[in-house]
Amino acid sequence: MKTTISISGMTCGHCVSSVMEELKSLKGVEDVSVDLNAGGISTAMVTSQLTLSKEEIGEAVAEAGYLVVANNA
Repeated sequence: MKTTISISGMTCGHCVSSVMEELKSLKGVEDVSVDLNAGGISTAMVTSQLTLSKEEIGEAVAEAGYLVVANNA
């Protein structure tokens, strides 16, 4: 299952690492890739074995310090 997430507030590689670490910690997540748009809306693609809820994705991104502005989960 692939989930695309739009995230605001990310500006650098450290931001990407933080978001990837939090998303990879979710149960069933196999892979995470992030397309950084510094100062704009970045996009994360999450590949998982299980269906992820919008809430758990939002909480993981918030834990990294950023905000989900769109989520196709």
